[in-house]
Amino acid sequence: MANFYKPQKNNNRTQKHLSLTIEKYDFQGAGMAYTQGKPVFVSGALVGEKVVCQPVESKAKFIKAKLIKVLKASDERVTAFCPHFQQCGGCTLQHMPYEQQLEVKQQAFAKVMSKVAPQQELEAPIVGNSRSYRRRARISLLWDTKKNKLHFGFREGQSKNIVTVNQCPVLADSLASLFPEMKALLEGVSQPKILGHLELVEADNTNVILLRTSAELRSKDSKAVLDFAQKNNFTLYLHEGQSKPRKLCGESPKCDETGFELDFLPTDFIQVNRSVNHQMVSQAIEWLDVRENERVLDLFCGIGNFTFPLSAKAKAVVGIEGVEEMVSRANDNAQTLGVDIAKFHQANLAELTGKESWASERFDKILLDPARAGAAGVVEKLSSFGASRIVYVSCNPSTLARDSESLLEQGYKVIKMRILDMFPHTGHLESMVLFEK
Repeated sequence: MANFYKPQKNNNRTQKHLSLTIEKYDFQGAGMAYTQGKPVFVSGALVGEKVVCQPVESKAKFIKAKLIKVLKASDERVTAFCPHFQQCGGCTLQHMPYEQQLEVKQQAFAKVMSKVAPQQELEAPIVGNSRSYRRRARISLLWDTKKNKLHFGFREGQSKNIVTVNQCPVLADSLASLFPEMKALLEGVSQPKILGHLELVEADNTNVILLRTSAELRSKDSKAVLDFAQKNNFTLYLHEGQSKPRKLCGESPKCDETGFELDFLPTDFIQVNRSVNHQMVSQAIEWLDVRENERVLDLFCGIGNFTFPLSAKAKAVVGIEGVEEMVSRANDNAQTLGVDIAKFHQANLAELTGKESWASERFDKILLDPARAGAAGVVEKLSSFGASRIVYVSCNPSTLARDSESLLEQGYKVIKMRILDMFPHTGHLESMVLFEK
């Protein structure tokens, strides 16, 4: 076997500390300063603050640094409400007043979209509760053989290390309140090395636990987990080894904030913020202004979060999704609900062949809600469907701006823009844009 030289990755963690003054924010709310003309991104720092930071990643065009100490604090700095703030990589904006978080996100989004919509003003953000808003979370599990203990929690900022947590103020109370008991339960299993992660979901009719393990649990361990779930009225799924998840007890989870009660599995994608999702769907339908004689195309439709509410307004709705299991779930929901005007198809929207049955049809309105990678592949073809209006829901402003340029080239223009604070106290920026032919 041939050997090749492979240079070691240099994260420059040994670089000397830098003393800097924060000048502005990046689009995720991290403080930005400069050293020798190079931007330095410091998470946890506010504009105007003088800080000491240590570079953790140094590239040709930028440096990422860890905040070590605030030498001169901003008057706007607030005390974080979560005791795990300094370690956990989740809610990185707790040091910033919530209204300021919204302002930073508004300004960041406007800047990213300035090339495609330079004169367009943003509407007021869609917001919900800023705490206890998450209805689902994934808890990382790792057995530490050296210390003989279980790491139970979330990833550390800028690291793969797991921060053990005993609470999470942004998670639904019904889930977070059981953290200590869940951790104690899993610490007691006979094969802790096979633990992978814990998926927690607050559905509208039940709370759900999905335990992922790399191998099958011993019978006494699965019984202990089952007893815990039954005692707390949880629905329990086990996902062991290469097998599919199986339900051991409880009701199948449902969500119905959009007016249609949808069955889903804990492995399915659903929006984590129930309140903001409800407002988002309502706003999208209002912007599309769907009439009863119109046909609507819903791209990246999932299990039908937008599709079913659109079906209440349209003549017909066609939902397209890449994950076959979610398409199957959507079709089952359509049958259960008796919504025969909603049809669902599986397709890789990044690589359309042109032979898809729905791809040659005409649609009056289009909605798309892609993942962070955006809609490259299908966005270039949207004008061929003949739609007069398009609503683009995005979780990544960079790919939204890129895809917007394609829509402008196809003869559409930006009519409205709005951000959605789906994840308060984080740098995640969700948005929606209305395009008109």
